Amino acid sequence: MRRFLNELDTGARVGLIIVVGFLLAVFVGPYIIPYSEVEIVGKVFARPSGAHWLGTDNVGRDLLARILAGGQMTVIISFLATCGAFAIGVPLGIITAIIGGWSDLVITRMVDALMAFPGLILALILLSALGTSLPALLLVMSVLSSTIVFRLTRAVAADVAAMEYIEVARLRGETMRWFLFREVLPNVVPTLLTEFGLRFVYAAILISSLSFLGIGVQPPYADLGGMVKENSLAITFGRMAPILPALALAILAIGINLIVDGLLKRNSELDLHK
Repeated sequence: MRRFLNELDTGARVGLIIVVGFLLAVFVGPYIIPYSEVEIVGKVFARPSGAHWLGTDNVGRDLLARILAGGQMTVIISFLATCGAFAIGVPLGIITAIIGGWSDLVITRMVDALMAFPGLILALILLSALGTSLPALLLVMSVLSSTIVFRLTRAVAADVAAMEYIEVARLRGETMRWFLFREVLPNVVPTLLTEFGLRFVYAAILISSLSFLGIGVQPPYADLGGMVKENSLAITFGRMAPILPALALAILAIGINLIVDGLLKRNSELDLHK
């Protein structure tokens, strides 16, 4: 672990500190502060005080409690949706790269057709038809993100599939499971890890956008995007209530992007030394 950290640049280490601090805050903080995210504890849009460090929201709930709970919900949904996208896109991308032929052509064109639609608009259409439950939300986000994961995996796996040792494995009569887990996947993991961070940020922004539009995370659950919408009127009173949830999302995105940039630089340096 220490060797891995030493190989990262300063920006990636700063990003790691930001992300770890954010995760500790949203997963430990709700158990420390004395208020829950649904409890009305004061006046509407009250100023920050010793009792409420960030003030209160549009119905008198503690804003800090809401931001911590909303950040936790955003992280969980984004992580599950990103895992779902990789569970769909990675195996499909590797299999099509190895098999090729008509199956590769048909699946690739289907993915291209899906990617032709703007992601947010397609999510709005699908969620309007499927409903705004959390399972439907995770399914839609996973499918939309899996298209980019599929294209990246297929491109990287196609380069690996052209190697001589893959041809030798084919002559030995190895199964698709062997190619997937023993030959191709270990060689594409570094690229996929960096893409996981980018897809996570995309999922966090998408769920926040959907919640802002009213079809994402539904009450009584808190969500950073939904909080911006709920507290938008606070701007007219000179309050920071709608800005703080957006700032929390921006901090998370910046931290992850710094880590991803550091991993990309590290992988490039390792490739040069090979």
